[in-house]
Amino acid sequence: MAAEMLHSPPRIAAIDFGTKSVGLALADPRQSFAQPWGAYSQDEALEQLRRFDRETGLGIVVVGWPLTEDGRQGKATKRVQAYINRLRKTLKETLLVKWDERYTSEEARGRLRAIGGSIPKGRVDTAAAGVILQDYLDAQARNRVPEAS
Repeated sequence: MAAEMLHSPPRIAAIDFGTKSVGLALADPRQSFAQPWGAYSQDEALEQLRRFDRETGLGIVVVGWPLTEDGRQGKATKRVQAYINRLRKTLKETLLVKWDERYTSEEARGRLRAIGGSIPKGRVDTAAAGVILQDYLDAQARNRVPEAS
């Protein structure tokens, strides 16, 4: 088991940024599926990522890039870019990838409704991070991942 961990690819996390909470998801060691990680304040999310990087190693963070419906950048992308700048200072060796997150919150809500129960905001953020990450992992498996920015 220890030898397998030494040769596993770097871990991948994803962020669904929000002004009130940041949803996080983490890929399994084989980079096949996304696992919800939780919803945190902006500062707490940075600390969670820093701690995980220190303890386990983090190769890539996929950041949901909130383009407008017609594919343009707007106010939301400016807020996310400011957070990306903070991430770069915190995770100096980690590759940061912007990923189109259009409709991920709606998809997350739909998935949560399908399993029933109430849908608190934090669960949507976490589930949306999972959708972002799974989209990235699926594209990576098809060799369709754009260059990091």
